[in-house]
Amino acid sequence: MAALTSTKKALRQEIKNILKNISLEERKKQSINVFKKLCQLKQYQNSKRISLYLSTKDEIDTLPILKHIFNMEKEVFIPQYHGKTMEMVKLKSMEDYETLPLTKWNIKQPSITESQENALETGGLDLVILPGVAFTVNGKRLGHGMGYYDKYLKRCFQKNIKPYLIAVGFKEQIQEDVPVNENDVPVDIVLTG
Repeated sequence: MAALTSTKKALRQEIKNILKNISLEERKKQSINVFKKLCQLKQYQNSKRISLYLSTKDEIDTLPILKHIFNMEKEVFIPQYHGKTMEMVKLKSMEDYETLPLTKWNIKQPSITESQENALETGGLDLVILPGVAFTVNGKRLGHGMGYYDKYLKRCFQKNIKPYLIAVGFKEQIQEDVPVNENDVPVDIVLTG
């Protein structure tokens, strides 16, 4: 187990170094390509309740996706972290998004003191768009190391909720193989720029 953890940590650092060298122009181009690919997926088109992470500067820009979800009159749920747990809570509008406070990780997140509609308590999710550090073309995903999404998805599965899982990333994040264990949930599809 220690060897796997060490391998995951080394790969995370390697990918982070690669991502630092991607120009802003290239990031924008790849983000647009991911957005276009997502819009063509029937699973996305047919979904009503979507979970979307709010991106940092080192990730595919999810703001165009967020705007599109609202334009399509779908419901969007975003991560709310509290300690070692993550919930997906409803975001009502772009105005709601604009007023979200920043966390210590510089990520917009709903305040845990405000009451928000929780996806798992109100009908689940049809689709989850996930971030990650590295991916394989067949759906292996290496996250940032806290296991938030893996734990959350296992809670979904326990409630017989099986959303379609889409990981998005830069093409530089695709690897031949990614170290995983039984706690790592594979995704249905990986979209890259």
